[in-house]
This record gives sequence, C-alpha cells and structure tokens, in this order.
Amino acid sequence: MTVDYRSAALYPSRRSPVMARNVVATSQPLAAQAGLAMLAKGGNAVDAALATAIALTVLEPTGNGVGSDAFCILWDGRELHGLNASGRSPAAWTPDRFPNGMPERGWESVTVPGAVSAWVDLSSRFGKLPFDALFEPALRYARDGFLLTPVIGALWARGAKVLKDQPGFAEAFMPGGRAPQAGELVRRPDIARSLALIAETRGEAFYRGVLAQEIAAFARANGAVLTEDDLAAHENDWCGTVSSTYGDVALHEIPPNGQGIAACMALGMIKHLRLERFAPDSIEAIHLEIEAMKLALADAEAYVADPAAMTDVTAAHLLDEGYLESRARLVDEGRAQDFGAGAPKAGGTVYLTAADESGMMVSFIQSNYAGFGSGVVVPNTGIALQNRGLGFVTTPGHPNRVGPRKRPFHTIIPGFLTKGGAPLMSFGVMGGPMQAQGHLQMVLRTQVWSQDPQTAADAPRWRVTRGLGVAVEDFAGESVIEGLRARGHDVTVEAPDASFGFGGAQLVAKVDGGYVAGSDPRKDGAAVGY
Repeated sequence: MTVDYRSAALYPSRRSPVMARNVVATSQPLAAQAGLAMLAKGGNAVDAALATAIALTVLEPTGNGVGSDAFCILWDGRELHGLNASGRSPAAWTPDRFPNGMPERGWESVTVPGAVSAWVDLSSRFGKLPFDALFEPALRYARDGFLLTPVIGALWARGAKVLKDQPGFAEAFMPGGRAPQAGELVRRPDIARSLALIAETRGEAFYRGVLAQEIAAFARANGAVLTEDDLAAHENDWCGTVSSTYGDVALHEIPPNGQGIAACMALGMIKHLRLERFAPDSIEAIHLEIEAMKLALADAEAYVADPAAMTDVTAAHLLDEGYLESRARLVDEGRAQDFGAGAPKAGGTVYLTAADESGMMVSFIQSNYAGFGSGVVVPNTGIALQNRGLGFVTTPGHPNRVGPRKRPFHTIIPGFLTKGGAPLMSFGVMGGPMQAQGHLQMVLRTQVWSQDPQTAADAPRWRVTRGLGVAVEDFAGESVIEGLRARGHDVTVEAPDASFGFGGAQLVAKVDGGYVAGSDPRKDGAAVGY
C-alpha cells in the first residue's frame, strides 16, 4: 500500500491518522488508553487488546459485556491464528421449543457467553502480563466511575426504552429509574465484583464457580433452561482463518459460524469485475460492490452455520474460485438485481485492534448482539447476557436450525490482511449487518485505492438491506444517490449518526518502522499510540 499521508482530507472528519510504533484503536477513548497502559507496562499487543476488551465491558455496555461472545485473529510475529470463542445453545434447546420462531429478547434468546474464555485463552497462550493486571483499568472505572460519552449515551437511552422490563435490566442500567446521560458520572459496582472474581480465578468463577451458579439460578427462576452444565461445557476453537485474495493481498476472516466468509466471497467476486477501472466514490464502483455483496450475503444466509452442521455446502465450496467467478457473472453493470435474502439482523458490537513494536497485531471483537443483548441482567453481577439465539432459524433442514449445544450464525467478525504471507492490516467494522459489508469497503479503499486507515474510516458507506434495498450515508453525494436509483436500487438516505447503522471502523496498517491507525468518527473512540 503506497499512501501520501501529506494529502488533504477527502471526507468531512477532523481526525488525522495516528502514527506510532505501538497502537490501540477502539470505540471508547478510555478503553483505548487502558490498552496503551498495558503496552507501557511492558505488555504486548495481546495484553493491550484484552485490557481494552475488558474495559469496554464497563465503559460501553450498549454493545458488549461479560455476557458476550468473542472472536480474534492475531499475528504473533511469525504466523496467523484464529480463535472462535462463541458460545453454544443450551442442551435443552430443540426446534419444538420455538414454535413461533427465535425470540429477539429475554431468556429464550440467551446462549452460553464465550468472551471470558477468549480472555483466558489468549492471555495464557500469548500474553506477557499477569492475567489479573489486565483488569486494573476496568475495575478502576467500574468502582470509581467514568463520564459517559455521547454516542454510548444515546444508545443507552435507546436500549433502556426497549429493555426496561427485562429481568434485572432496570436495576443494573437505569439507576434512579432512568438511563444515564452523556457527561454524567457512572459507577458500576456490580460488574466490578464480577470482574474481580473472573480475574482472581482466571475465568473459573464464570464457567464453574459462583458466577455460573448465579447465572443458572436466575435462569431457573425465570423458567429458562440454561444450566451450570451448559456453562461448564463451553470450550473455544483455535480455528485458523478462511481467506480470499485480490491481487497479492489476502483477506482473512474467522470461518463459519461467522459471517466473515461473506466478505471473502464478495472480494472473490469483485476481482472478476475489474473494479480498479473506477474511482473509489464513483457510481460504477459502488454499484458493483453492492451487487457482489448481495450475492455473498444471500449465500451466507442460506448456508453458514455451526461448521459441524455444514455438511452439504462447506466453507471450501463457498470460496471455490470457479464458484465465485460464476456468481460474478450474474452481476449486471447497468442495473440492480434482487438475488434473494441475505442481510443479517441488526446488532450492537465493540471492535478493537492493537499492535506492538515486536510485530504482534491483534484483531478482536466481542458483542452482546442487539445492543445490551437479551436485556437479561443477572442480579448483583452486572452481567448482561447476549441474545445470540436470535441468530438461529427454525426452518426444517436448514444447517442453521436451532438445536442443542450448537453455535448459531454469527454477525461479529474481526478482519486481517496479509501480503506475501506478511501482516498488512488489522481491522474491523462493528455493527451487525454492516460488518461484512464494511470489511469489503475497508479492503477496497485501502488496497485498491490506497487510502490511509483514517480516510477509509471517514469515507461514506453503503449498506445492503433486503431485495433491491440499499442505505447510503447522506454525504455520499447526490450523484451517487441518484446514480444508484437510476440503476434500480431502492435507496434510503441516512445521516451517519441517525441510526448507527453504518458501523464503526477501527484500522491499524503496518508501515516501515511502525503502524498507521484510524478510528471511526461515527463513534466516541480513538486511535492512540506511542
């Protein structure tokens, strides 16, 4: 990637790329600084990423928490690793339990959380600092308080309106009967207790100890079937990555059950569409990107599931070069087409990336799914439980049909780029249906059009919805909006902060002597370094 960092900003953001030998980027500035503090203490990028992730459970509960799932791709200095720390359904879940489809909220949407196990496994295998040291910033903010930031404050208020009647929610997240407002001091002593127990026991309290007992007891009290045995049975997979190439650059994603494969598929189609002929913000380029993404998302919805259930159509089938070329031939450069279903459900997520001067780079994501997740909060723990059960379907014969001890289709995905087998960029775009779509846009902007990470994060985005539908940010420009409509797209125009539907990007690109980082202006976050 050859970029002129002296060039003027192309898009309406006042942010400049951050350049340093050690960097952290995420959606909440205090969390980014928590990671940087670990690097300053002699920790590595894994320590920084984990301290950031743990702090985010306190500082940004609208998108993640101790009750989240997580995925990670990391370069350890020599090779790439992929970790799937998503949880499975309770053993008692069968299709008959859900005659009206999968619920979005409440106990019947709760699967086993995997984030805590990700912290433990990553720290044990790659970290340098003591496990309990990673919790120090989070515990300080939980006990002493932090000032609520504007974007998170708006999401908190929105979530409270929907979830105030869910078990335990109001007590944990509506002190004084209302959601806290931006600028207010927020203390979370309940989550401090849980984090301290997790730190002291290296996660055992959550899966086999006192916290597991409290989670399971609250489930029984509310007629749910998540048990101590379900929590104790949880285990992660070191799963490697799936990948697709564009020229000499490879995009790496976590394999199914995640939707990252859709970004790989779309990129694999686009290289047959010769996108480099066009400018990055041209109607011609954007139209081709949208059409390829629609095809990829349609396939993801039809086939992606727990890999143990993908027996007829596997990840290898979906990434086969001949298949992707045949899909690309379906694209018409002059008109939009409806390729069927394929836009994932909305959700709330946090993404972070960290890199250190030894060469280690970490791409990490954790999420409660639909903003505060299920809405269920275990009393006296601050643990908001995810609603990943919503990712299942009840359609007979579908590989993603709900069943016992099964991983659902997942929206959260960390991304990573390599070139010639060497690390190039660690990145992600948090935000349910936006994630695979955002990954594609970040890859093309940085690698095809040589935009720096901050410029790529600043640029206007599009988002496929359903059928011919596509949402476009208002500053994409009238020519793009009308050009898409002229090709048959059903365009809705949104302000970047109207629905938080265009996600939040964080990117760290490797350059000689260090890194260049960018952080999305649509979020409260920051890229920091030294």
